[in-house]
Amino acid sequence: MATNQTVFSLSIAEEQSDPRQSRSSPEEDFDYSQRGQWLRAAVLGANDGLVTVASLMMGVGAVKQDAKDMILSGFACLVAGACSMAIGEFVSVYTQLDIEVAQMKRENNQEEKEREQLPNPMQAALASALAFSLGAIVPLLAASFIEDHKVRMGVVVAAVSLALVIFGWIGSALGGTPVVMSCVRGLLGGLMAMAITFGLTKLIGTYGL
Repeated sequence: MATNQTVFSLSIAEEQSDPRQSRSSPEEDFDYSQRGQWLRAAVLGANDGLVTVASLMMGVGAVKQDAKDMILSGFACLVAGACSMAIGEFVSVYTQLDIEVAQMKRENNQEEKEREQLPNPMQAALASALAFSLGAIVPLLAASFIEDHKVRMGVVVAAVSLALVIFGWIGSALGGTPVVMSCVRGLLGGLMAMAITFGLTKLIGTYGL
């Protein structure tokens, strides 16, 4: 009987002496879904700006070798895309906000914690527009200082590919998702978009289809 009591006492002492069994790590306790709103807008905007502007520049480069044409078309796409992303994100998130506020009123739920978790349309719009612009700058800078047409096209593809991997890594790190899958998914999607745009534009420009 004394032996059983001793073993029981030792097991209690071990549980009390090991804080890892009584509390979880801060990383495990962190709710990554709290970052979902602005992270989604930022990642989507950066990748969209990067791929859209780069694809447009590749399409123009498929039929014209003048660097000025590529850069001007890319800059116009940057401005138009940033405005479009901001307005679209604002309208979308504001609609979501209206729906959630209406639901709260129906449930008579006026808790401050619930209000803090409501979506912010302006934050999402600014994050999306800024991220789109940052992504769009990459191919523009890559093409700005290279005279040779073929080298310019290759540098744009290389710079965009590197940026896609970096954006994928940042998004996965902030969102707590697998790094490799996020990077590969973004890279393959961007390369496919540029290849399709280049190929179709080259085909139409060459054969006048």
